[in-house]
Amino acid sequence: MPEILVTGRLPDVTQAALERLFTVHSLPRGADPAPLLQAQGNEIRGIAAAGGASAALIAGLPKLEIIANFGVGYDAVDVTAAKARGIPVTNTPDVLTEEVADLAMAMILDSARQISRADRFVRAGKWLKGAFPLARTVAGRTLGIVGLGRIGTAIGRRAEAFRMQVLWHGPRPKPDAPWPYIADLLELARQADFLMVICPLSPATRGLISAEIMAALGPEGTLINVARGAVVDETALVEALLSGRLGAAALDVFEREPQVPEALLALENVVLLPHIGSATLETRAAMGQLMIDNLVAHFDGRPLPTRVA
Repeated sequence: MPEILVTGRLPDVTQAALERLFTVHSLPRGADPAPLLQAQGNEIRGIAAAGGASAALIAGLPKLEIIANFGVGYDAVDVTAAKARGIPVTNTPDVLTEEVADLAMAMILDSARQISRADRFVRAGKWLKGAFPLARTVAGRTLGIVGLGRIGTAIGRRAEAFRMQVLWHGPRPKPDAPWPYIADLLELARQADFLMVICPLSPATRGLISAEIMAALGPEGTLINVARGAVVDETALVEALLSGRLGAAALDVFEREPQVPEALLALENVVLLPHIGSATLETRAAMGQLMIDNLVAHFDGRPLPTRVA
């Protein structure tokens, strides 16, 4: 059986399936790869990447033939290093689209209707002392989507069902997009009540949501991030929330996960989630199967189902 390396942790069902098909070696997230590379590096032909694949790791595997990423975002894989060796990279699109879009819509509703905050209010016994403050409606308000890919489109469809106006921004217009395109991100922020970040992390998008964008969104606006933490300038985000220049935020991702800025933990106008966009049993199993399908296709000499590089 081909020998592969699992980086990070996969769902049990996926790990078990891999072990039936391959000889599996494991590298836990954050572990020093040197002992493993020295012992088995010359035999490993594939990576099942739940914890990324650095240039150093790729360089230490001379027989590496494929990197199958567990997730749609593959920014933790050094694609440049893989391309230099002619090593294909795959990801797991589509199977998590609906799940992430569901969570994104839930974050809109939570931040507007203050669901998490109301839960804390009841648990703390505060309801016995008075009524919970009034929240805000979502119907008739504007959702600005940054990144209209599969997931962004699915979020927009859900927002329409809640009678929201949808606008979007990306690197270029799409003729078949169902909603108006706003070429200037700053203008999108000015028009939006909710700004939904769902673009890939790349050198062009790192820090894309800057202090200027947050100021344009304004003290009545809400920033929602279900993309990658580094797409948002996290220092500027904290400052904008503390100063009142930004009204609220709902965050599923952070720049240095699992570390969350201490200042955010104390704020009532922030919804904080532990990167759970695709975190259901059904979706994670489907992601794992698509990752396995790519590995099996490669070693069988067939076209890769979801190659991205």
